[in-house]
Amino acid sequence: MQNSPLFSALLTPHRSLAPSGIHVVVGIYAALALIPGLFFFFNGAWPVVGFLGLDALALWWALRVSLKSGRAYEEVTLWCDALQVRHVTAKGKERIYNFNPFWVRLNVIRDLEDRVTSIVLSTHQKSLEIGAFLNPDDKASFAASFRRALSGSRT
Repeated sequence: MQNSPLFSALLTPHRSLAPSGIHVVVGIYAALALIPGLFFFFNGAWPVVGFLGLDALALWWALRVSLKSGRAYEEVTLWCDALQVRHVTAKGKERIYNFNPFWVRLNVIRDLEDRVTSIVLSTHQKSLEIGAFLNPDDKASFAASFRRALSGSRT
């Protein structure tokens, strides 16, 4: 492998909500849930308040899980004689896939509305989907850039 790569990309999932935003969203939800909660409490249906509290707890848990899943990433690096995809899960587990760029085929799979649904690297021995967590526009942009780099590495 040569020292500087021909192409390098770090693919990360988009998370629009920061950790502090989770507290704001759950706080607003809890405040809004307090209104019907008080109504039910004063009308004798006090167990409903507990279920509204469980809803707020479930919302907090779901947002935390979503935020933690944003730690996953993929690093795609192309040299003239090697292609390496480094996949790191949200828990930090790392897996490295190596390909010969001469034999790699880039398959861009689209839906009926011509949106990119998946990007697959394949050889006659194995295949690997990359960027599964990206939105269709980001997948299309990455696929176009990577296709140019991959075809340039073969010349």
